[in-house]
Amino acid sequence: MFTYNPKSHFLNNKVILVTGAGDGIGKEAALSYARFGATVILLGKTVKKLEAVYDQIIKDGGAEPAIVPLDLAGATPSHYAGLAGSIEQQFSRLDGLLHNASILRDLGPFIHITQEDWQAVMQVNVTSQFNLTQALLPLLKKPKSSSLIFTTSSVGLKARAYWGAYAISKFATQGMMELLADEYDNSGIKINCINPGGTRTSMRAKAYPAEDNSLLKTPADIMSYYLYLMDADNCVEHGNTLHAQA
Repeated sequence: MFTYNPKSHFLNNKVILVTGAGDGIGKEAALSYARFGATVILLGKTVKKLEAVYDQIIKDGGAEPAIVPLDLAGATPSHYAGLAGSIEQQFSRLDGLLHNASILRDLGPFIHITQEDWQAVMQVNVTSQFNLTQALLPLLKKPKSSSLIFTTSSVGLKARAYWGAYAISKFATQGMMELLADEYDNSGIKINCINPGGTRTSMRAKAYPAEDNSLLKTPADIMSYYLYLMDADNCVEHGNTLHAQA
Protein backbone atom coordinates (compact mmCIF):
# COMPACT_ATOMS: atom_id res chain seq x y z
CA MET A 1 0.00 0.00 0.00
CA PHE A 2 1.41 3.37 -1.03
CA THR A 3 1.45 5.92 1.76
CA TYR A 4 2.51 9.52 1.51
CA ASN A 5 1.86 12.10 4.18
CA PRO A 6 2.82 15.51 2.81
CA LYS A 7 3.76 18.31 5.13
CA SER A 8 1.24 21.08 5.49
CA HIS A 9 1.74 23.74 2.82
CA PHE A 10 4.63 21.86 1.21
CA LEU A 11 3.61 23.53 -2.06
CA ASN A 12 3.77 27.07 -0.71
CA ASN A 13 4.99 29.54 -3.34
CA LYS A 14 4.85 26.85 -6.04
CA VAL A 15 3.14 27.53 -9.37
CA ILE A 16 1.44 24.49 -10.93
CA LEU A 17 -0.50 24.16 -14.18
CA VAL A 18 -3.19 21.48 -14.46
CA THR A 19 -4.85 20.62 -17.78
CA GLY A 20 -8.43 19.42 -17.73
CA ALA A 21 -8.80 21.20 -14.41
CA GLY A 22 -12.55 21.69 -14.61
CA ASP A 23 -13.68 18.16 -13.87
CA GLY A 24 -12.76 14.73 -12.53
CA ILE A 25 -9.16 13.99 -11.60
CA GLY A 26 -7.90 17.33 -12.89
CA LYS A 27 -10.33 19.24 -10.70
CA GLU A 28 -9.42 17.20 -7.63
CA ALA A 29 -5.69 17.62 -8.32
CA ALA A 30 -6.08 21.38 -8.67
CA LEU A 31 -7.99 21.59 -5.39
CA SER A 32 -5.43 19.38 -3.65
CA TYR A 33 -2.43 21.36 -4.89
CA ALA A 34 -4.11 24.59 -3.80
CA ARG A 35 -4.94 23.09 -0.41
CA PHE A 36 -1.23 22.50 0.16
CA GLY A 37 -0.27 26.04 -0.78
CA ALA A 38 0.26 26.12 -4.54
CA THR A 39 -0.90 28.80 -6.92
CA VAL A 40 -2.72 26.75 -9.53
CA ILE A 41 -3.18 27.61 -13.19
CA LEU A 42 -6.48 26.06 -14.25
CA LEU A 43 -6.51 25.08 -17.93
CA GLY A 44 -9.63 23.69 -19.57
CA LYS A 45 -12.18 24.30 -22.29
CA THR A 46 -15.28 25.02 -20.19
CA VAL A 47 -15.09 28.38 -18.45
CA LYS A 48 -18.03 27.68 -16.15
CA LYS A 49 -16.32 24.58 -14.74
CA LEU A 50 -13.01 26.40 -14.29
CA GLU A 51 -14.79 29.23 -12.47
CA ALA A 52 -16.39 26.72 -10.11
CA VAL A 53 -12.94 25.29 -9.24
CA TYR A 54 -11.62 28.84 -8.85
CA ASP A 55 -14.43 29.68 -6.43
CA GLN A 56 -13.85 26.51 -4.41
CA ILE A 57 -10.13 27.26 -4.05
CA ILE A 58 -10.87 30.79 -2.84
CA LYS A 59 -13.56 29.48 -0.47
CA ASP A 60 -11.05 27.00 0.97
CA GLY A 61 -8.57 29.81 1.64
CA GLY A 62 -6.15 28.94 -1.15
CA ALA A 63 -3.98 31.28 -3.19
CA GLU A 64 -5.85 32.97 -6.02
CA PRO A 65 -5.62 30.69 -9.07
CA ALA A 66 -5.35 31.71 -12.70
CA ILE A 67 -7.87 30.57 -15.33
CA VAL A 68 -6.79 29.64 -18.87
CA PRO A 69 -9.76 28.79 -21.11
CA LEU A 70 -8.25 26.73 -23.93
CA ASP A 71 -9.76 24.00 -26.06
CA LEU A 72 -6.87 21.64 -26.78
CA ALA A 73 -8.72 20.29 -29.81
CA GLY A 74 -8.15 23.53 -31.68
CA ALA A 75 -5.05 24.92 -29.99
CA THR A 76 -1.95 25.65 -32.08
CA PRO A 77 1.72 26.13 -31.14
CA SER A 78 1.14 29.89 -31.08
CA HIS A 79 -1.47 29.46 -28.33
CA TYR A 80 1.03 27.55 -26.19
CA ALA A 81 3.78 30.07 -26.88
CA GLY A 82 1.42 32.83 -25.78
CA LEU A 83 0.54 30.91 -22.62
CA ALA A 84 4.22 30.41 -21.80
CA GLY A 85 4.81 34.11 -22.25
CA SER A 86 1.92 34.99 -19.95
CA ILE A 87 3.13 32.60 -17.24
CA GLU A 88 6.66 33.99 -17.46
CA GLN A 89 5.39 37.53 -17.23
CA GLN A 90 3.08 36.83 -14.28
CA PHE A 91 5.03 34.22 -12.33
CA SER A 92 8.54 34.11 -13.91
CA ARG A 93 8.69 30.30 -13.58
CA LEU A 94 6.67 27.07 -13.40
CA ASP A 95 7.14 24.49 -10.62
CA GLY A 96 4.81 21.81 -11.90
CA LEU A 97 2.79 20.68 -14.91
CA LEU A 98 0.15 17.96 -14.76
CA HIS A 99 -1.03 16.65 -18.13
CA ASN A 100 -4.44 15.35 -17.18
CA ALA A 101 -6.73 16.29 -20.09
CA SER A 102 -7.56 13.61 -22.65
CA ILE A 103 -10.51 12.37 -24.70
CA LEU A 104 -11.83 8.90 -25.46
CA ARG A 105 -14.10 9.09 -28.55
CA ASP A 106 -15.71 5.89 -29.85
CA LEU A 107 -14.38 2.48 -28.88
CA GLY A 108 -14.47 -0.40 -31.35
CA PRO A 109 -12.44 -2.52 -33.78
CA PHE A 110 -9.27 -1.01 -35.22
CA ILE A 111 -10.64 -1.28 -38.75
CA HIS A 112 -13.57 0.96 -37.81
CA ILE A 113 -11.52 3.84 -36.37
CA THR A 114 -12.53 6.91 -38.36
CA GLN A 115 -10.13 9.57 -39.51
CA GLU A 116 -12.13 12.08 -37.48
CA ASP A 117 -11.77 10.11 -34.25
CA TRP A 118 -8.10 9.36 -34.91
CA GLN A 119 -7.22 13.00 -35.54
CA ALA A 120 -9.28 14.25 -32.59
CA VAL A 121 -7.75 11.82 -30.09
CA MET A 122 -4.19 12.34 -31.28
CA GLN A 123 -4.62 16.12 -31.25
CA VAL A 124 -5.80 16.29 -27.64
CA ASN A 125 -3.99 13.31 -26.11
CA VAL A 126 -0.63 13.58 -27.87
CA THR A 127 -0.05 16.70 -29.98
CA SER A 128 -1.32 19.13 -27.36
CA GLN A 129 0.94 17.53 -24.74
CA PHE A 130 3.90 17.76 -27.10
CA ASN A 131 3.26 21.43 -27.86
CA LEU A 132 2.48 22.44 -24.28
CA THR A 133 5.49 20.61 -22.85
CA GLN A 134 7.82 22.06 -25.46
CA ALA A 135 6.55 25.57 -24.73
CA LEU A 136 6.79 25.23 -20.94
CA LEU A 137 10.05 23.32 -20.52
CA PRO A 138 12.12 26.53 -20.28
CA LEU A 139 9.91 27.66 -17.38
CA LEU A 140 10.12 24.25 -15.69
CA LYS A 141 13.92 24.49 -15.85
CA LYS A 142 14.01 27.76 -13.90
CA PRO A 143 13.31 26.43 -10.37
CA LYS A 144 15.90 24.29 -8.60
CA SER A 145 13.38 21.43 -8.74
CA SER A 146 10.13 20.95 -10.64
CA SER A 147 7.72 18.20 -11.65
CA LEU A 148 6.26 17.12 -14.99
CA ILE A 149 3.50 14.51 -14.75
CA PHE A 150 1.82 12.69 -17.63
CA THR A 151 -1.34 10.60 -17.35
CA THR A 152 -1.24 7.14 -18.88
CA SER A 153 -3.64 4.21 -18.75
CA SER A 154 -3.57 0.45 -18.36
CA VAL A 155 -4.42 0.20 -22.07
CA GLY A 156 -1.40 2.35 -22.84
CA LEU A 157 0.89 -0.19 -21.20
CA LYS A 158 -0.71 -3.41 -22.47
CA ALA A 159 -2.94 -3.02 -25.52
CA ARG A 160 -6.50 -4.26 -25.26
CA ALA A 161 -8.81 -4.98 -28.17
CA TYR A 162 -11.33 -2.30 -29.16
CA TRP A 163 -9.70 0.57 -27.26
CA GLY A 164 -8.70 2.12 -30.55
CA ALA A 165 -7.04 5.50 -30.88
CA TYR A 166 -7.22 6.13 -27.15
CA ALA A 167 -4.98 3.17 -26.32
CA ILE A 168 -2.51 4.09 -29.05
CA SER A 169 -2.41 7.69 -27.79
CA LYS A 170 -1.54 6.47 -24.30
CA PHE A 171 1.34 4.39 -25.65
CA ALA A 172 2.57 7.63 -27.23
CA THR A 173 2.17 9.43 -23.90
CA GLN A 174 4.20 6.76 -22.15
CA GLY A 175 6.91 7.07 -24.80
CA MET A 176 6.98 10.85 -24.54
CA MET A 177 7.47 10.65 -20.79
CA GLU A 178 10.26 8.08 -21.06
CA LEU A 179 12.08 10.04 -23.77
CA LEU A 180 11.91 13.29 -21.78
CA ALA A 181 12.96 11.58 -18.56
CA ASP A 182 16.04 10.21 -20.31
CA GLU A 183 16.89 13.58 -21.83
CA TYR A 184 16.44 15.37 -18.51
CA ASP A 185 18.08 12.76 -16.30
CA ASN A 186 20.12 14.42 -13.53
CA SER A 187 18.33 17.71 -14.12
CA GLY A 188 16.05 19.43 -11.65
CA ILE A 189 12.90 18.20 -13.42
CA LYS A 190 11.27 15.00 -12.15
CA ILE A 191 9.32 13.46 -15.06
CA ASN A 192 6.89 10.60 -14.49
CA CYS A 193 3.54 9.04 -15.42
CA ILE A 194 0.52 8.19 -13.33
CA ASN A 195 -1.90 5.43 -14.27
CA PRO A 196 -4.99 6.34 -12.23
CA GLY A 197 -6.78 3.05 -12.88
CA GLY A 198 -10.55 2.70 -12.83
CA THR A 199 -11.75 5.92 -11.24
CA ARG A 200 -15.19 7.48 -10.89
CA THR A 201 -15.04 9.99 -13.75
CA SER A 202 -17.22 10.90 -16.72
CA MET A 203 -14.71 9.28 -19.10
CA ARG A 204 -14.90 6.01 -17.19
CA ALA A 205 -18.70 6.18 -17.30
CA LYS A 206 -18.57 6.58 -21.08
CA ALA A 207 -16.27 3.58 -21.47
CA TYR A 208 -18.27 1.39 -19.07
CA PRO A 209 -21.89 2.68 -19.11
CA ALA A 210 -23.31 -0.37 -17.32
CA GLU A 211 -20.75 -0.35 -14.52
CA ASP A 212 -21.72 0.31 -10.90
CA ASN A 213 -19.52 3.34 -10.32
CA SER A 214 -20.15 3.27 -6.58
CA LEU A 215 -17.57 0.47 -6.49
CA LEU A 216 -14.88 2.68 -8.02
CA LYS A 217 -12.40 4.85 -6.21
CA THR A 218 -13.04 8.57 -6.44
CA PRO A 219 -10.41 11.04 -7.67
CA ALA A 220 -9.90 12.09 -4.04
CA ASP A 221 -9.01 8.51 -3.12
CA ILE A 222 -5.92 8.50 -5.37
CA MET A 223 -4.62 12.03 -4.76
CA SER A 224 -1.67 10.88 -2.65
CA TYR A 225 0.07 9.82 -5.90
CA TYR A 226 -0.50 13.19 -7.51
CA LEU A 227 0.77 15.02 -4.45
CA TYR A 228 3.83 12.81 -4.13
CA LEU A 229 4.94 13.24 -7.72
CA MET A 230 4.48 17.00 -7.42
CA ASP A 231 6.77 17.07 -4.38
CA ALA A 232 9.90 17.56 -6.51
CA ASP A 233 12.08 18.18 -3.47
CA ASN A 234 11.34 14.77 -1.92
CA CYS A 235 10.05 12.53 -4.71
CA VAL A 236 12.65 9.94 -5.74
CA GLU A 237 10.79 8.81 -8.88
CA HIS A 238 12.03 9.79 -12.32
CA GLY A 239 11.12 8.15 -15.61
CA ASN A 240 8.66 5.82 -13.90
CA THR A 241 4.96 5.01 -14.03
CA LEU A 242 3.07 4.91 -10.75
CA HIS A 243 -0.09 2.84 -10.61
CA ALA A 244 -2.67 4.40 -8.34
CA GLN A 245 -4.59 1.12 -8.16
CA ALA A 246 -3.42 -2.47 -8.31
